Amino acid sequence: MRSDRGLAAARLALVHEWLTPQATGGSELVVQEILRSLDADLYALIDFESANPESYLYQRQIGTTFLQHFPGARNGVQKYLPLLPLAIEQLDLQQYDVILSSSHCVAKGVLTRADQMHVCYCHAPLRYAWDLTFDYLENSRAGQGLPGVLTRYLLHRLRQWDVITANRVDYFIANSHNTARRIWRCYRRSAEVIYPPVNTDRFQFQAQKEDYYLTVSRLVSYKKIGLIVEAFNQSGRSLVVIGSGTELARLRQIAQPNVQLLGWQPDAVVNQYMAGAKAFVYAALEDFGIAPVEAQACGTPVIALGAGGTLETVRDIRQHEEKGTGILFPQQTVADLVAAIAEFEQYQQRFQPELIRSQALRFSPEIFQQRYHQFLAQSYEEFRTKNSL
Repeated sequence: MRSDRGLAAARLALVHEWLTPQATGGSELVVQEILRSLDADLYALIDFESANPESYLYQRQIGTTFLQHFPGARNGVQKYLPLLPLAIEQLDLQQYDVILSSSHCVAKGVLTRADQMHVCYCHAPLRYAWDLTFDYLENSRAGQGLPGVLTRYLLHRLRQWDVITANRVDYFIANSHNTARRIWRCYRRSAEVIYPPVNTDRFQFQAQKEDYYLTVSRLVSYKKIGLIVEAFNQSGRSLVVIGSGTELARLRQIAQPNVQLLGWQPDAVVNQYMAGAKAFVYAALEDFGIAPVEAQACGTPVIALGAGGTLETVRDIRQHEEKGTGILFPQQTVADLVAAIAEFEQYQQRFQPELIRSQALRFSPEIFQQRYHQFLAQSYEEFRTKNSL
């Protein structure tokens, strides 16, 4: 790296896992916010957003890998999991001074030189190989019988590769203290905590709530929407479920009349339901979890699992009487959630929608921008000093 160049003059590359119309989660919001203020070339395993007229990436030049041309890649490359490490290592980033990665799978595994600074915003250590291993094996045909033995060996090798590639990163950023602890556990590396940006302005504040509970999610096993449906089957209270995914058919079979399954809905409809809900219900164990913050931006309290990222975004009213924003329940069980719903009903009148929204504003894009840029500048100066010795 040239010692006479500041960060503003450095050539930057940003590497993400995949860019598709279906990928619209927290990691994609981080990518969007980074590109909003930094002049960086963008790379990914696959890209189907630059051809999407509705995307902010429309007509942008994006570097991709050989997976771009594989059958079914547009619907996700997770099916090609054994090839992802090889693919990400084929990205040629030699022309850049600084490599930024947004990683929840393999993005941090790009190859860099000793004079290139690599800063990784880590949403989670490789999920399939670590915390979701047994969920993946239990809910996939590839995890059963003889193929299951091969899958277990593959995940073992992915864990080895994942640890090795942590050494290719100069500085880690974690999206929560929960993720920072997991980075330390998996890689024995420290990480700066910078919460991801949540577009709080997109959500309409509404003080008066209606008589229904809400959950919005991809309908996949680890999100535990089935647990939520079963809890409301027991409680008899009104629940609205918005989202699509592999679990939708099963949920329709078990849902009682008090549970409405609306499937996928456009943002305007989601925002309307979020603003009017009595409470937002969230049972997933997430690294950060953007949905509970979005609900709070509407002034809507949250009933959530008291583990993972929600411990940092939701204040339990039983511990924070004046500034409580929700109720946290201890375990992913129907009984615990039913009990939490009953407690929420007792505390419902104590919640203050204005204070709930103020909690969400702690995670605004402006705060993310300030923290991220400050950390990059400090890291770049430190990196250049070390490389000039």
